Amino acid sequence: MSDLLRITVAELCFTARLERALAPATCAAFEKLLPYQQQIIQARWSGEAAWIPLGDFQVGVGFENHTSYPARGDILLYPGGISETEILFPYGSCAFASKAGQLAGNHFLTVIDGRELLPELGRMVLWQGAQPIRFERL
Repeated sequence: MSDLLRITVAELCFTARLERALAPATCAAFEKLLPYQQQIIQARWSGEAAWIPLGDFQVGVGFENHTSYPARGDILLYPGGISETEILFPYGSCAFASKAGQLAGNHFLTVIDGRELLPELGRMVLWQGAQPIRFERL
């Protein structure tokens, strides 16, 4: 099974690598959802990041390979607890947080192709609003 996923946000395409060795449970849980479609919006408290709010959705994983300071292109899944379940997609400088304060999410995907498009992703969600996003196997 390939460790690569295609992520499409509007007309932007990225290739991301599943971080199976570092976040095996998170990767396995997310793979069960594929292909996955949703809307992505500008993050409210985390800086240069977009997010997919998932509300009370239970992914069924705990914390693994978690961080509060992901690099651009390091995609996190926050399994819920202090705040709602969400996926965070940093496109620039980011400190993961919510209205309840600092959070740490599971780094389970890393953008490896299309990184030069990350600033455009930021411009789109900030100035044009919600965008369609799709995660699928390559």
